[in-house]
Amino acid sequence: MREFSLPALYEVPSDGNLTDLIRRNAAQHPDVAVMSRKVAGVWTDVTATQFLAEVRAAAKGLIAAGIEPGDRVALMSRTRFEWVLLDFAIWTAGAVTVPVYETSSAEQVQWILGDSGAVAALVESDAHAESVTSVRDRLPGLRNVWQIDKGAVDELTAAGTQVSEETVDLRSTSARADDPATIVYTSGTTGRPKGCVLTHRSFFAECGNVVERLRPLFRTGECSVLLFLPAAHVFGRLVEVASVMAPIKLGCVPDIKNLTDELASFRPTLILGVPRVFEKVYNSARAKAQADGKGKIFDKAANTAIAYSRALGTPEGPSIGLKFKHKVFDRLVFSKLRAVLGGRGEYAISGGAPLGERLGHFYRGIGFTVLEGYGLTETCAATAFNPWDRQKIGTVGQPLPGSVVRIADDGEVLLHGEHLFAGYWNNEAATAEALADGWFHTGDIGTLD
Repeated sequence: MREFSLPALYEVPSDGNLTDLIRRNAAQHPDVAVMSRKVAGVWTDVTATQFLAEVRAAAKGLIAAGIEPGDRVALMSRTRFEWVLLDFAIWTAGAVTVPVYETSSAEQVQWILGDSGAVAALVESDAHAESVTSVRDRLPGLRNVWQIDKGAVDELTAAGTQVSEETVDLRSTSARADDPATIVYTSGTTGRPKGCVLTHRSFFAECGNVVERLRPLFRTGECSVLLFLPAAHVFGRLVEVASVMAPIKLGCVPDIKNLTDELASFRPTLILGVPRVFEKVYNSARAKAQADGKGKIFDKAANTAIAYSRALGTPEGPSIGLKFKHKVFDRLVFSKLRAVLGGRGEYAISGGAPLGERLGHFYRGIGFTVLEGYGLTETCAATAFNPWDRQKIGTVGQPLPGSVVRIADDGEVLLHGEHLFAGYWNNEAATAEALADGWFHTGDIGTLD
């Protein structure tokens, strides 16, 4: 087999943009908690109505500052509630978000802001502000810099009080599906980072089909997700937009040093992470068991979980003896591990690197299934993922519904679909090399089974 596709489960609106989602949520789910933020150390719900009002208030401030439709606005911050709020505020003002990693050097900041032509920047900390200030003389187009830690949201809200609701309505509906929503710069491992232009259509096609295919994981009013990935990364952005699209409650964590405490307090039903997060949970649990003199019990439990999961993939399924051992270890070990992950979740989605077959079976065996996927910045995150009801551990699953995967004669993975990027910003040569006749040449090697 050289090519495989699945029909779309979601129809991309022809003339809409991502701000439609927050207006729809406020209209259809006004009192449903769509966000949760830390206030004095306590998770506090934000309803769809509240979120829309706060986004519009911040957008008014951007409009008052002279931000025009299509302008690029940089956003440099750790993952936090304000990141999501300001991302939607930028879109509501009709502008384009340019994420900057919070660990970026001053040189990287200067390249991204300069190449994108950003007219304003929203930064989180003094260190971020200093990075921008140190290169500002090389950024003649940069007019405004606001700092989140010094009240950027309140400042924008106060500055926009004279902007009318009608103006915000016009701005928020000015972008169309094929207009840029964001320019996400690649890591730059080969030369300078390239700006991937992702349109509103890209996100609609990506998130709409992910949510519909994984609908049991995105039940409005029941499900929640804790975002601890960098929001500047396209995978983090998938979590953000898919949560709003569903909608389900979204919480943000800026620092993963205390991730287990955050999971215990937020208690998400869904976790999206990278393999090292799941490796760390496993290794920490094993180290703790060994320190408590229970290392042998943990290893037996882990082997039982792996054997149980592997047996699930056979026609005969787990034996009676294996089922009994699994039930015993569920009470002694597995339930405690699920509690470490928040206690409410049954699924996680992992991407960015291979999880490894053994770890995949371990997690499914303890009752916490990790669904692996594969994607790139150019594919607006996941272009393939394991469905909740058709998981095959050791693979990246099936194509995103509505997209096509083709394996070229030399084994290269080629992709086609509405979720693909529109091209590289200011780089026609790189765009022509990567996109040919509507197919994206990933540079990755793969096979279809």
